[in-house]
Amino acid sequence: MSDTTTQISEDIKTAMRAKDSVALNSLRALKSAMTNAAIEKGGLGSALDEPEILAVIRKQIKQRQDSIEQFEKAGRTELADNEKAEITILSKYLPTALSAEQIDEIVAQAISETGAASKADMGKAMKRAQELSEGRADGKLLSAAVMKRLA
Repeated sequence: MSDTTTQISEDIKTAMRAKDSVALNSLRALKSAMTNAAIEKGGLGSALDEPEILAVIRKQIKQRQDSIEQFEKAGRTELADNEKAEITILSKYLPTALSAEQIDEIVAQAISETGAASKADMGKAMKRAQELSEGRADGKLLSAAVMKRLA
């Protein structure tokens, strides 16, 4: 079991003891999503490695961001606030995000390594930039930085 998986299990126990329903619900949903991803990867009993766990966490956060948008459009601020609280809880498991300068350095390195020269080469540059960022940068930010450099 990875450190993140162990930490999530411990935090579920802590949330149960504290009767923190928001944390408990969000962590249980995360653990369930991780189990589903592991089953998709290699069947029951297989384990996710750290980058895969981070991808699941990001996906859970993205789902909540989409829900916030829908709830706010519908005027359901109490549900949107609940989703925001869950995002805060899930965000603790992500590594610290890269700064704008670090993202620019990674994008420059990715473009030089792949020899990307135009927007047609964006896929190669994005793939390398994602590898270099090791999951510490949002895909939209990376994409925008690569697009800016290749424009």
